[in-house]
Amino acid sequence: MRASDSPNGNTPFVDAQSTEVEAILRVLREGERFLVCSHSRPDGDAVGSMLAMGMLLEQMGKRADLVTADRIPAVYRGLPGAAAIRTAMRVHGPYDAAILLECDSLERTRLLGLEPFYILNIDHHASGSEWGRLNWIDREAASVGEMVYRLVKAAGATMTPEIATCLYTTVLTDTGGFLYGATRAATFRLAQKLVEEGADPIQIAQDVYFSSSPAKMKLLGMALRTLQLEEELAWLWITHEDMVRSNAAEEDCEGIVNYALSIAGVEAAVFLRELPEGRIRLSLRGKGWLNVAEIATALGGGGHENAAGCTLDGPLHQAREEVLDRMRQRLMETR
Repeated sequence: MRASDSPNGNTPFVDAQSTEVEAILRVLREGERFLVCSHSRPDGDAVGSMLAMGMLLEQMGKRADLVTADRIPAVYRGLPGAAAIRTAMRVHGPYDAAILLECDSLERTRLLGLEPFYILNIDHHASGSEWGRLNWIDREAASVGEMVYRLVKAAGATMTPEIATCLYTTVLTDTGGFLYGATRAATFRLAQKLVEEGADPIQIAQDVYFSSSPAKMKLLGMALRTLQLEEELAWLWITHEDMVRSNAAEEDCEGIVNYALSIAGVEAAVFLRELPEGRIRLSLRGKGWLNVAEIATALGGGGHENAAGCTLDGPLHQAREEVLDRMRQRLMETR
């Protein structure tokens, strides 16, 4: 489904007549208790969208349980209502429906017990597919938060400053600070509306980008010492020993790949992290014309055209050569 603007330009992204939006709202209106989840290792879009969806359901007089398999990163714990997100490995009903945000598969949640529920699948990933009972996939949306914004407006709910703050966070983080390919004129119109509704863009940006832990800075230094360049491609990595030595948490790895991508002339970058069990987690980034989601999907992962990821078997040097060979091939094919 393609987003649309109202003719007068006052309320962007509202398409209350769309089949998907109306079908989802019908389920929300008819049910009483809902489970709201997102992918494991939640990012800004996952956290902000879950919180906004929970607030929408609360306005509708519904009960919402917000659950993730991993704790939310420290930079998002100050978001309104963040304390309501519960960490668990298994969920228990009864629920009238489970709302899964930004998940390109059920497995991506890493939550057990979801299979019996009526699944509402709301996603904007390039690798998104219709695996739920009711699916709304919009690959042109800058964030899943943008889609939740449309639901709030179509439901006639109040766009409170708290909801606006959570949704602005989704837009800011999932566009990489308005850098990635999904950023368009409508993205800035949405950001403007959210600021007008009470989101503080300066405070949100400072919370997200200027609140790194000392452990993350140590980890970044270790990663930058491994930096390698090859024409338009750059890569860097850290070992599990590096994680232990720096006392870093998983969330401290977020954004390290962007330092490699920021180099002049580099069109694509890879960050590899060795997990405790020896598998290798990869973050892939591109500046525009190289679709890294296609590479990640071919390796069993997924994501966006400019930001994607996957996990490969180790050892590290083997995973590194496997992904670099694929990226070199795609760079040659698309030049």
